[in-house]
Amino acid sequence: MELKDLIKAYQSDSTTGILLNQLKTPGSASYLKGLSGSLDAIIASTVYNKLKGCHVFVMHDVEEAMYFLNDLQNLLPNSDVLYFPSSYKRAFEFTEVENANILQRAETLSTLNEKKNKGALLVTHPPALTEKVINKKSLVENTYVARVGEDIDQNFIRELLIEYGFEPTDFVYEAGQFAIRGGIIDIYSFANELPFRIELFGDEIESIRTFDPVTQLSQEDKDVAPIVPNVHNKLMQEVRESLLDFLPDATVWIKDYELLTDTIEQSFEKASSKFEEILEVSGGTQVINSPEELFETKKGFVKKLSTLNRILFGNRKGIRNAETITFDAKPQPSLNKNFHLLSETLEKQQLSGIRNIIVSDLPKQLERIQTIFDEIKPDLFVQELNLSLRGGFIDYQMNIACFTDHQIFERFHVAKSKKKFSKSKSMTLKELRELKAGDFVVHMDHGVGRFAGMEKIKAGDKEQESIRLVYRDNDLLYLSLHALHKISKYSGQEGRQPTVSKLGSPEWENKKKKAKKRVKDIAAELISLYAKRRESKGYKFDEDGYLQAELESSFLYEDTPDQAKATQEVKEDMEKPYPMDRLVCGDVGFGKTEVAVRAAFKAVCDSKQVAILVPTTILAMQHYKTFVQRMGDLPCNVDYINRFRTTKQIKETLKNVKEGKVDILIGTHRITSKDVQFKDLGLMIIDEEQKFGVKTKEKLKEMRVNVDALTLTATPIPRTLHFSLMGARDLSIIETPPPNRQPVTTKISTYSDEIIRDAVHNEIMRGGQAFFVHNRVADIEHFANNIMRLVPDARVTYAHGQMDGPTLEKIMLRFIQGEYDVLISTNIIESGLDIPNANTIIVNQAHMFGLSDLHQMRGRVGRSNKKAYCYLLTPPTIGLSTDARKRLSTLEEFSDLGDGFKVAMRDLDIRGAGDLLGGEQSGFINDLGFDTFNQILEEAVQEIKETQFADLFKEELANKSVKVNTVIETDFEILIPDNYVSSISERLNLYMRADKLKNEKELEKFIKDLQDRFGSMPQPVKDLLETVRMRWTASKLGMEKLILKNESLKAYLLEHTQAAYYQSEEFGKILIYVQTHPKNCQIKETKKRVIINIDGISSINNALQLLQKLDE
Repeated sequence: MELKDLIKAYQSDSTTGILLNQLKTPGSASYLKGLSGSLDAIIASTVYNKLKGCHVFVMHDVEEAMYFLNDLQNLLPNSDVLYFPSSYKRAFEFTEVENANILQRAETLSTLNEKKNKGALLVTHPPALTEKVINKKSLVENTYVARVGEDIDQNFIRELLIEYGFEPTDFVYEAGQFAIRGGIIDIYSFANELPFRIELFGDEIESIRTFDPVTQLSQEDKDVAPIVPNVHNKLMQEVRESLLDFLPDATVWIKDYELLTDTIEQSFEKASSKFEEILEVSGGTQVINSPEELFETKKGFVKKLSTLNRILFGNRKGIRNAETITFDAKPQPSLNKNFHLLSETLEKQQLSGIRNIIVSDLPKQLERIQTIFDEIKPDLFVQELNLSLRGGFIDYQMNIACFTDHQIFERFHVAKSKKKFSKSKSMTLKELRELKAGDFVVHMDHGVGRFAGMEKIKAGDKEQESIRLVYRDNDLLYLSLHALHKISKYSGQEGRQPTVSKLGSPEWENKKKKAKKRVKDIAAELISLYAKRRESKGYKFDEDGYLQAELESSFLYEDTPDQAKATQEVKEDMEKPYPMDRLVCGDVGFGKTEVAVRAAFKAVCDSKQVAILVPTTILAMQHYKTFVQRMGDLPCNVDYINRFRTTKQIKETLKNVKEGKVDILIGTHRITSKDVQFKDLGLMIIDEEQKFGVKTKEKLKEMRVNVDALTLTATPIPRTLHFSLMGARDLSIIETPPPNRQPVTTKISTYSDEIIRDAVHNEIMRGGQAFFVHNRVADIEHFANNIMRLVPDARVTYAHGQMDGPTLEKIMLRFIQGEYDVLISTNIIESGLDIPNANTIIVNQAHMFGLSDLHQMRGRVGRSNKKAYCYLLTPPTIGLSTDARKRLSTLEEFSDLGDGFKVAMRDLDIRGAGDLLGGEQSGFINDLGFDTFNQILEEAVQEIKETQFADLFKEELANKSVKVNTVIETDFEILIPDNYVSSISERLNLYMRADKLKNEKELEKFIKDLQDRFGSMPQPVKDLLETVRMRWTASKLGMEKLILKNESLKAYLLEHTQAAYYQSEEFGKILIYVQTHPKNCQIKETKKRVIINIDGISSINNALQLLQKLDE
């Protein structure tokens, strides 16, 4: 079935016809009774398709508005469906403005103004309508429109933009910025999702394009660029009007009329008292707008509203004389995931002449539903529609039953807004990785030094740019731009300063050798374990059955691509004849547990038992609850053992395990005890293996000899490390956060009772729960009493690791079940607790925690589709160490989910390597820096594969080609001139990007990007990019160094230790060329190295052509 069929069916609906007739009378009021689920959005879409015009939908709150917006966007994919939020973070709190919302309001008003009579749908909620908006005339007068073909004066545009409230910057990445680079002007208007790039030819506008602020690359050609100023700018504040004045002919749909008018009244009263307060404090000297200028009054609003067509569609009528129009619909019934009951319900409906439609925007989900119906009711006819709706319904008038997949499976349904207006964090992320003067860098050959900027060096009459590094005793090293691959930014453990190396000293080489030897031993052990498992006989699991499809369909969230891939990899491993050993890593809350649930159930379907090991008692309890919940209706028996259970309970559980009556056993290291005997163990799942002691780890090694093993870790393992260890362990990485998990709003504040009171009160008011982390057991009770005093109606409890087992379990369980509103605890909540209803966390003395601990704790909230808050409370920041301040601000800045992963990487790169390769590695990483350590690890693994495990990796080794990092020295002027890219940090960034290019496709894209951002390339930049091609070809030919000076090219080949190279085809090609060109080629050998000298090379292009000829 297609969307157009559903829309067409409702266009012939007689009840909707009555409404359409009613709307012909100006100022009419209609009350739609008996609507259910998403039928309101379908009726609204039908009305809009018939009448067009402007329609405003006022929902209860932000959440309901987002769901309704999502429905309309899905039902009307080709129409303008806009969102109009409140400017403020919270209703009636006029001090905290949400910048993203201000931009969204400006963009919506600008779009409405552009559309004029073309029609649009606007979704909003009461607090957003309380604020007045910029006067339409004022908006038109203050919008500057740039057009292709028109002339533009750069000085005029600069002055105008500054007057409009724009800020000049090197690169544009958020609204309100502009940059002028030669003939290119980048402007991020206050009312557009993407910034504009205007390219000039002289003074004429040659082209206008939108560009992505993340990549800085152009996206779409435009004829015009409307530049809208900041509507909150003083200049624009002067004349304001009601949104209803802005939209004089709108049809207004209202969910709750009384709520809307009450909100307008309360908002105005609150604004008035705030106005009085400000005047009183300032003694009447502060000039501010009056409440009447900025906010609606109830009387004025109701009067304006009465002139428009109104449609009321909630539970209450609200307007006495509104005409009632009755629909005959019921909500989708709740069937508790019982598929037999579902198929019977659909069959009954089918027999009574009702069309059954199941909607889902996930094709995979529709496939699973079909699999289940094929098994239990093959003759049932159900139409499938690829569409996302917030709620299902049965419309008895139209004989249509529209059921949503998320209600069938009781999954979370998250409104996916078609576009998100938020500040791009990518530039900040780039800055985080950017080199700044004084930063520690590691040179592969010379060790740790400090970056001291870039310097231009004269070589005869030519100029070249190089990197300046300072070593111990202020020794200087100037690094050519062609050797950038030799350096990397130092990353070691947080807060630890590395030792700066001494140039020319053997100390650095010795450190590298020592690390390499140790890494080789560990890697050899890992690879031999891996090889043993490949040879041993395991159990080959069957392919998935329909019960597996039933379990996977009922997952509350939508699978992320990484999650689906990890699940697939685990299943494929389980279906192989040798035992699985897979490690799944993913950030907190990214869905590792669900991968474990699916693997465990797959094992149970084959009548095998599963052991799940977790590091803490609380986590054992949490996992037990999750597994029981997920498998409640399926034939599977789950039990757990931990120190909270009585001896009698444990004895009974162990008896059932031995007899095979327990399918899945969850527990702490207690599972490894001798008295735990499984009847037929098929799968072991180990959560956070690195947190177990040495003895437990040894026991685990014994237990998993012929059993499939799946290990989960929240310590992100960098992809680089992942690649180096390929062949030593099977890894799955889950890097993408669940869709529409909202980023956690993170705030740093000085400790204050007011902040705690507001945060806890606001959370309880929206039906949620809060965590308060205080890491001192001694006065935890005092803090609990303080919160009870601040928020008397809150149900408060506290917990810490020193409590006895049963007490702690009781408290945690009662909190999980919602019997308490606030849990005050030590950082025992850091790992594994999953309480979707808890969406506020307050961390006291936040400066005392490491970045990764704070990141893990923040991961406890924001686990549903509700907005989550994290408050980091500290003493006055003036007394904090620089490190602590940096740590906290990093966390505040990167509140987006993916960003959280990247931020924690800095601290966790080291932990990740340490956990995977043994703790002592952290010492080597701190000495060498993570990137150098990683390179050494890669070399070590490669050498072991070639020497000790050549048979196991013979296929991989056979395809291995010669690969060297070629360094180029030249007296040609090869650089990015200042007048092409003026920003030093951006030039360095471009040099580093050019250095990392791997192939022609990447180079072509890089050239396109450069021209897009900075205009056509001058000759030195063209030559620079030719040297990139030279380096690739020279690398393939086994040339470690190229010197291009005085019209001759000198190539240094690999050392004699690489004996295989001198038998290779590459060396053969060079030899033939030298022998056939004796006049201008010489070959000589010095210090175990062969050097080729070729004369008559007068340009970079000549040199490139020669190398390409050698490679033919």
